[in-house]
Amino acid sequence: MRRIPIWYWLVIPLIFMLVQVTIEAQRTAPLAYSDFKHLLKAGKVENLLITDDAIKGTLRLDGIEKILPKQKADALKQAGQAERAFISVRVNDPALVPDMDAAGVHYAGEVRSEWLSTLFSWLFPIALFFAVWGYAAKKSGLSSGWALDIGKSKARVYMEHKTGVTFDDVAGIDEAKDELIEVVEFLKNPQRYRRLGGKIPKGVLIVGAPGTGKTLLAKAVAGEAAVPFFSISGSEFVEMFVGVGAARVRDLFAQAEQKAPCIIFIDELDALGKARGISTIAGGHSEQEQTLNQLLVEMDGFDTNKGVIILAATNRPEILDPALLRPGRFDRHISLDRPDLKGREKILAVHTKHVILAPEVDLTPIAARTAGFAGADLANLVNEAALLAARHNKDKVEMSDFDEAIDRIVAGLEKKTRVMNPQEKETVAYHEAGHALIAEFRSHADRVAKISIIPRGIAALGYTQQLPTEDRYLLKRSELLDRLDVFLGGRVAEELVFGDVSTGAQNDLQLATNMARHMITQYGMSDRLGLATFEEVRAPFLNPLSLPEKKIYSERTAETIDAEIAKLLDEAHQRVRGTLSAKRRLLDLLASMLLEKETVDRAALDALIKEHDAAATPTRQVEGSHAA
Repeated sequence: MRRIPIWYWLVIPLIFMLVQVTIEAQRTAPLAYSDFKHLLKAGKVENLLITDDAIKGTLRLDGIEKILPKQKADALKQAGQAERAFISVRVNDPALVPDMDAAGVHYAGEVRSEWLSTLFSWLFPIALFFAVWGYAAKKSGLSSGWALDIGKSKARVYMEHKTGVTFDDVAGIDEAKDELIEVVEFLKNPQRYRRLGGKIPKGVLIVGAPGTGKTLLAKAVAGEAAVPFFSISGSEFVEMFVGVGAARVRDLFAQAEQKAPCIIFIDELDALGKARGISTIAGGHSEQEQTLNQLLVEMDGFDTNKGVIILAATNRPEILDPALLRPGRFDRHISLDRPDLKGREKILAVHTKHVILAPEVDLTPIAARTAGFAGADLANLVNEAALLAARHNKDKVEMSDFDEAIDRIVAGLEKKTRVMNPQEKETVAYHEAGHALIAEFRSHADRVAKISIIPRGIAALGYTQQLPTEDRYLLKRSELLDRLDVFLGGRVAEELVFGDVSTGAQNDLQLATNMARHMITQYGMSDRLGLATFEEVRAPFLNPLSLPEKKIYSERTAETIDAEIAKLLDEAHQRVRGTLSAKRRLLDLLASMLLEKETVDRAALDALIKEHDAAATPTRQVEGSHAA
């Protein structure tokens, strides 16, 4: 039940009092003391009540215009009434009582009690102080704003099906769903597991990159199990006051035991469960450690047979305290990876259920073009496509809307107002044409889906979009070399055509250098260095920028590594230059098409290559017969 703030009970009576005073003031006419004396002597006053500071009574209205000036008489008179209540300020007049006796008026005195006004004069400032303090506390995030509530848990409770999410709304993470079905079955049918002496895990930790569906999966568990669902973020435990977080942890578990069976879901667990010691180095304080200690104690203290299950989610498992991860606390760890091709297609199907799609929309190529997208990214993609269609007053979302939405998300917003001079535009055209042709003539490179020289985002003057044919989890050395060639295609095209190079290849060179370094130092793909690795993959929190990189090889080895990286890049440069020199005419044709159309899709690229090959075949036959 929602609690009514205490100041409501103070404000409402005050409003009633003000309304009553206003009505009474309208019914009671103010009367000057001199006018009151004249009317008293004329016999127009009756039933007087005399207090310390006022005289109240009833005034007969007939004939008062003969006693008072016309303006005052008209102000006192009311249509259709013979009498009217009045009030006059009491004056220290010794003749008042004799005058009232002479007029034969019934009068009485009243001693007014001052305790109510005194009490109100004390209560109102106190209530106003607490109201202002409560408002300020609420704005600063201190629970509901009252001191007694500061240690209360701020968890939001969703009763039974009110999460609005079931496993039908979760797609692309089937293995994780299967792991959590056991939790749902235990909450629905606990005897099935207890009869064999089994115990459900106390805690389930869901680990995954941002946007992979950790929170959605936890809500789906609650929706399927149809039990109360306590949802709270790890950052909501810790406040500026020491001891508040620990009190909130105790209160949360106390509420959960009262509503068992239920689920406690702690989102962003790393905000609460950061490893002790590390948090101190990073500027943490004892409040965070006390809150974590209390969580560890509570997880040890409750029994899962009561039906309280703890779910937690984090995208930084490497910084969690080891005590949280040991058996008996978070026993089961579920990892959510970015969805594969089939998973992305299933996720798109879920998010497009309520979107009006055109008949030609095919989710398979959309899923293929969104490699690396998480569930949240795909949801955003569908929403962007729907918004684009609505912006153009379409009745249905078409494939072109999805294409534009992908370009917008991957490359950034199209810069229609950015105008490049002809020389820069030509440079970008040859640069992107170089990338595209190298990708086309390398057997292990991904196929080109679109080439564009339309500026997008902050610094992208053009882009070449490749379409993976399948999800890859292992890459061979030959495949990495082909990808290295694609990175260098744009730079070599500029060098070949203009005899000069631009700054546009900065990101390409960075990617190529990183790939070459990984091949040498991590993948053991150097004949000179053998099978050893020379770089240690470290967790980010263990390698802050202020600490130097640990060197695990000699200076001589470092020189060899640099030489091998340079060799890989030089060999790739020679291969790319040879290919583009042999395909120079096709490079010119593709660059010219880009300058004319600004965007070349897959079909146009295939037609251009086919036309070029058809035109080149007779020439090769003539040259061959001539040589013979």
